[in-house]
Amino acid sequence: QVQVVDSGGGLVQAGGSLRLSCEASGSVFGFNAMGWYRQAPGKQRELVAVAMAGGNRDYADAVKGRFTISTISRDGAKNTVYLQMNSLKPEDTAVYYCKAVQGLTDRESWGQGSQVTVSS
Repeated sequence: QVQVVDSGGGLVQAGGSLRLSCEASGSVFGFNAMGWYRQAPGKQRELVAVAMAGGNRDYADAVKGRFTISTISRDGAKNTVYLQMNSLKPEDTAVYYCKAVQGLTDRESWGQGSQVTVSS
């Protein structure tokens, strides 16, 4: 069974930094992609950044130049990706969710979410 565990949220002042972590396991086909999405109160969930198994990475325009997603690292059955968030702004406040896409099947699995709060 696929498990996705995300962590690392918290409270930070504007201009500060946080790093989120995501671990995915349980897919016999590995993972094609792992990425971060966020959902602010009253808004739809939106893509923040995604890392592909082949090494490509993509970002939402709102976070380009401030956020960096790592490549997917694999250690046995565990796949890990990090999101380094710098120069945080109050509008970055949201619950951040990690999503892992299984190889071959493209089935999506989500983490439980991590609250990120940026105070002005």
